[in-house]
Amino acid sequence: MTARSQRFLEFRMPDVGEGLTEAEILKWYVGVGDAVTDGQVICEVETAKAAVELPIPYDGVVSEIRFGEGTTVDVGTAIIVVDAGDSGSDGGPGESGDAGSAGDAAPAAAAGTAAPAAPAPAQAAPAAPAAKREAVLVGYGVAPSSTTRRPRKPQSGSGSGSGEHGTVPGQADRLNGHTAPAPPSEPAPAPASGLLVERPLAKPPVRKLAKDLGIDLATVVPTGQNGEVTREDIRAAATPPGLLPSTEQPVAAPGTAERETRVPIKGVRKATAQAMVASAFTAPHVTEFVTFDITRTMKLVQELKEDRAFAGLKVSPLLLVAKALLTAIRRNPEVNAAWDEERQEIVLKSYVNLGIAAATPRGLIVPNIKDAQAKTLPELAAALGELVATAREGRTSPVTMQGGTVTITNVGVFGIDTGTPILNPGESAILAFGAVKLQPWVHKGKVKARHVTTLALSFDHRLVDGELGSKVLADVAAILEQPKRLITWA
Repeated sequence: MTARSQRFLEFRMPDVGEGLTEAEILKWYVGVGDAVTDGQVICEVETAKAAVELPIPYDGVVSEIRFGEGTTVDVGTAIIVVDAGDSGSDGGPGESGDAGSAGDAAPAAAAGTAAPAAPAPAQAAPAAPAAKREAVLVGYGVAPSSTTRRPRKPQSGSGSGSGEHGTVPGQADRLNGHTAPAPPSEPAPAPASGLLVERPLAKPPVRKLAKDLGIDLATVVPTGQNGEVTREDIRAAATPPGLLPSTEQPVAAPGTAERETRVPIKGVRKATAQAMVASAFTAPHVTEFVTFDITRTMKLVQELKEDRAFAGLKVSPLLLVAKALLTAIRRNPEVNAAWDEERQEIVLKSYVNLGIAAATPRGLIVPNIKDAQAKTLPELAAALGELVATAREGRTSPVTMQGGTVTITNVGVFGIDTGTPILNPGESAILAFGAVKLQPWVHKGKVKARHVTTLALSFDHRLVDGELGSKVLADVAAILEQPKRLITWA
């Protein structure tokens, strides 16, 4: 590879969510012509798990931004091009696998510099393999991938290719690090009966889309580069002929206005919907309820707010509900388990990663507090406050939402008395904490105004039978009714 190919470097969408195949660009922090440095955050993207910021791994000037805000981009696709200057060397950190190929001309024009003419193929010296640097977020790896796709071989009788090797037009120049204009491609004709058909070219997300829609890739006419099947090809193949978009615009009836708005399902909301469907139709849910007097706990909350041990920390009823649930789990450890379908085993866990369901502008997420059972009450308050604040800001990391064992959902903040919560996939139980309200209640033989609430516990009936679930729920209510049990049951 020549020094010319080192000037314009492509930054590709990394895998920021452990195996996710795409991400939506939420916001760009840089524009064309801006100078960037190694490690500088250039944009914010949202995966199916969380919103994260992407740092760029090299220095230079932005010469091209390839996708606008709101665009969903496949992992591995170049999203921005940086003019790093003429380094004069054959390799270096941050080198894009196909930098200097088809992407060279456009970045040069955007940066306002004239791109030198590419040398003839005969004059190009072979380049030694260079160390390749991929954009990596802290805590997340990028799966290695090849940047050169194999060309589609010509079908028998198609007349395409350039000789016995079947090289597509312009391929030789691209493989030698140069760019040549490619002639318009024509759809490959259908193979003759009895001939062996090559496996269609398509990226993993496209193959998954085809599988989900029940489309055979071999029947799809590819329109992508080198005969690659694209998302648009799959969607076109999945659309019945009668439902193809019409060139004529429908005419609205006089005096009527559009009364529907369609919102694309993507990101966190899409992942949540898929997870809830999988949970609802995989784990047999049972929900139990208990209504009780929580007045003493409410008084304890006020006392803890004035305690110097909780200075700077948020103390709320949810904190004591969490502590009560952790105590109930310690008394009934069999409830803290998971179902391993593949091995047909129940996995008992000696740790509690306590999930807290949080409503955010991007949808419902469930980050969890790792090893919550080992934390003191002030430590639990600090962890809970940080978790909630991070979720509201949309900065929850994917790792924080993995590995949960049980969850609490505080529906009471919305004024709701109770509900039947659905399990977070892979977890054994979820506790719904309802609104605390002053109600007439029999206390010491007299009807008085007391603070009353309702708890609902949903659990996986494969793991938790009715007796165990009832014991856990009864223990939580008993602790909140008499908070001194946090000491006597310790």
